Amino acid sequence: MLPNDVNLLVSGTRVGVELEDVPAEDVVSGAPRQGVAELGAISGAEVGVWELRDGVVTDTEVDEVFVVLSGGATIELLDEDRTVEVGPGDVMRLLAGTRTRWTVEDHIRKVYISAE
Repeated sequence: MLPNDVNLLVSGTRVGVELEDVPAEDVVSGAPRQGVAELGAISGAEVGVWELRDGVVTDTEVDEVFVVLSGGATIELLDEDRTVEVGPGDVMRLLAGTRTRWTVEDHIRKVYISAE
């Protein structure tokens, strides 16, 4: 969506994100749905918009920096035994291999830059 050879604007709050059920093995509670709009790559790092709705899920993170565009979440950093609250405008770094539990009451939408 963001080509490497053109200066282009995309609205992160309006870009379409097709939602699907979170895999059952990652669901803690609720009926969460998630989706990604891949925007492109910068120097080998993936850039996109991710959205999660209505539930509690677990994940093992890749190396990532993200900015919350709308909504919010409580993120439990399971290996560190601590919790952070994120909302619009917050910027967070997640290290590869970090085990997390995301609690989302309504939705969270974020733009991310990540690398494996």
